[in-house]
Amino acid sequence: MKHIDPKTLHNWISDGHELAIIDAREDGEFGTGHLFWAVPFGMAHRETRAHTLLPRKSVRICVTDGGGRLAGELAMWLEANGHTDVAVLAGGTKAWKDAGYVNFSGMNVPSKAFGEWVEHHYGTESVDPPELKQWIDSGRKMIVLDSRTQEEFTRMSIPTGIPMPGAELAYRIGDLAPDPDTLVVVNCAGRTRSIMGAESLRRAGIPNKVVALRNGTMGWELAGLQCEHGRPERFVPGTPRTAALALQRAKAFAEQSGVREITPEQLAAFEADKTRTLYVLDARDPSEYRAGHRKGSYSAPGGQLVQGTDNWVAVRGARIVVVDDTGVRARMSAAWLRQMGNKDVFVADNSLGTETGGGLPDLAPPAPTISVETLAKREPGTMIIDLARSVDFRAGHIEHAIWGVRGRLGPLLAQQAAARRIVLTSPDGSLARFAHAEVKGATKAEVLVLNGGTAAWRAAGHPVVANRADPPDNACIDFYLRAYDRNSGVEEAMNAYLTWEIDLVNEIQRDGTIAFGVASTFGVAGAH
Repeated sequence: MKHIDPKTLHNWISDGHELAIIDAREDGEFGTGHLFWAVPFGMAHRETRAHTLLPRKSVRICVTDGGGRLAGELAMWLEANGHTDVAVLAGGTKAWKDAGYVNFSGMNVPSKAFGEWVEHHYGTESVDPPELKQWIDSGRKMIVLDSRTQEEFTRMSIPTGIPMPGAELAYRIGDLAPDPDTLVVVNCAGRTRSIMGAESLRRAGIPNKVVALRNGTMGWELAGLQCEHGRPERFVPGTPRTAALALQRAKAFAEQSGVREITPEQLAAFEADKTRTLYVLDARDPSEYRAGHRKGSYSAPGGQLVQGTDNWVAVRGARIVVVDDTGVRARMSAAWLRQMGNKDVFVADNSLGTETGGGLPDLAPPAPTISVETLAKREPGTMIIDLARSVDFRAGHIEHAIWGVRGRLGPLLAQQAAARRIVLTSPDGSLARFAHAEVKGATKAEVLVLNGGTAAWRAAGHPVVANRADPPDNACIDFYLRAYDRNSGVEEAMNAYLTWEIDLVNEIQRDGTIAFGVASTFGVAGAH
């Protein structure tokens, strides 16, 4: 196994060749401190993340961690599964810091930092929550557009807000605010999606005045104002009446940002090229993607893609092709990806397909199963281990199930040594099947997987138990808790998060490997 020092990796980051930096820790651990360009790649989800994030097995990879054994384990697993150019950062993040380089806390850091850069670079205007409250109360002619996901909107929203996930903003604004005198306010939970949503409308050149809600729903609550919860309004997909105008605006922004347009034939040639990594990302709403998409593409709803790019792209220097049905959402998303410093970003019109479903194949191996009906009888000596995300386990799990993280189950199994049968479950059963072999090798008990996972348990009408304190905050190593996910210190966490976001602009200057904007390190993109 090859080991490299921090200086070598620092040089690799800027040498212009494809590079993936992946961190073998689980998401909650990763969020405590990592390299700027690192992507969370926890061992518990290594198969699915390798499939989506590392599609070309000869790409150069550096694996890191907090300075323990996980990086070496992940590197050996990658090599055993056909990846041919894998190195480990000796000493991990600790060695990186000791060498004088910068570690970053939090998740989706490149995208969050980019959002802060956008505000500074373009002078995005914003409004404080108390002033927005006055505007709402006075009946000012305006609309409040919530750029988050539907799930987040339902959880909490600004009064009068309309759910409008990020990529839909420039696509639908002509229908939503046809009168140029209508003020447009964009909000999210914190800062960056508000900024990116507002600036997307400004870059699209709409005639309306556009402002971001400063600090989003967090700022709203910190100002002593009340969010609304459980609102039923939903974003409804469909081609807007003003789609042609939206396309004209999006084309102009994409051209200014250096996005190249390619034909379906050129995209097919990219797909056949084994010398470069390619990501084909579908910027439409997930429901549209599920109804029909290009084979090999992944659902990456535009606004969420730009603000969580490392969920879809791990290889720095890869080709990125964005597609949709009318060209608007793809171009707006691609333009921002270019300005983030990605060199080869393209839009391919007329490149959708007819594949249906979620897009990710079922990679989990077969395993012996137990039916919902049999488990419901609960034979004595049965232990249930749920491998769902900690926040999802809190929201609902089978009674008496114990939460665990795949790859970290040794202590849990030791505590339950008297169990005669162990049943593994996860949201759909897939992760449980991945874990079966390693659990089977660590216990004398019979090990089975719940057929269909916890979703099948729910579908059969069996109850689930919710407990926000199980697991406790300090045990959630698999998920970087947001302020709203915490059981204590919520206001403190909100203030800390907002301060962290604002300070990212200063932190990226210290790093020295980060360049945003069209005239960044990579220059103007080309179809090569």
